Parts: sequence; structure tokens; C-alpha cells
Amino acid sequence: MTKANYITRTGYNNLNQELKYLWKEERPRITQSVSEAAALGDRSENAEYIYGKRRLREIDRRVRFLSKRLEVLTIVDYHPAQEGKVFFGAWVCLEDENGKQKQYRIVGSDEFDPAKNWISIDSPVARALIGKEVDAEVKVKTPNGLTTFYINKIWYKTSED
Repeated sequence: MTKANYITRTGYNNLNQELKYLWKEERPRITQSVSEAAALGDRSENAEYIYGKRRLREIDRRVRFLSKRLEVLTIVDYHPAQEGKVFFGAWVCLEDENGKQKQYRIVGSDEFDPAKNWISIDSPVARALIGKEVDAEVKVKTPNGLTTFYINKIWYKTSED
């Protein structure tokens, strides 16, 4: 299964901001501190130098990843034609067989966040929900077996949160 390269505009902007911050602020600051630490002499026992070099490698790795990832991502904006059905970026209120309700937002794999109830478009729940309408019954294969959900509400926030 290939990973979808979709992202919300806010998610894309957040990744782009992180890239700019790392490249224009964090990396120059760490580079300066490494040069200052290197000027102090013996580098083998210089904790600031060793930590700084390690941090530079981490920053460079993240900058490379973000640069490549941002090139292949597709920003998906809300469109009024989506109303009434579950698509990328939707908030969905689901009810399970026991009457317990839970809200989820369908987002890209680069921005999913369980703490916010943001689930990846690549997840089994999201894939089962795509294209469905309110009152639809959705069956999802979970580690605990087949679970049935009912869609109570679908909405899109036009101003990103």
C-alpha cells in the first residue's frame, strides 16, 4: 500500500515553516556554537562541540527529509462540492455499536495527531469513511475484529484550525 501524498494547506505551511526555521535560524545558531566550541581546543572531551555536531546532523537529516517531502505533497483545499460526504479534511462524528461517539478529522499522513483525533487518510477507518454520507453504516476491520460505526455528522472547517 502506498502512502497518500495529500496534506491540508495548514499542514503544508507548518512543514514549510519548520524547514525555514531549521535552515535559516536553528542551523546557523548551532553552527556558530560549534565553531566557538571548536576554538576552545580539545574536541574529544568538549561536550558542547560533540552535542553541536550531533544536533547539526539531526537538523541536516530533517532538512533533507522536509525538502524532499514538500516537493511531492499535494495540497488539498476544501471545496463546497464535498458537503454532505466524507472526503479529505472532513471532520466526522462516529457512533459505535455501544452508542459511544467519537470525532475524527481525516488528514494526511504527515499531519495525523492522535491527541487531536486527526487520523491519516491511509488508516483503515478513514479509507472506510471516504465517500460516505450521514447515517451510513461503516464496517471497519480492526485488531479486535469487525467494528461497525454510524456516521452522525460530517463537517468541514473552512478556516483551518
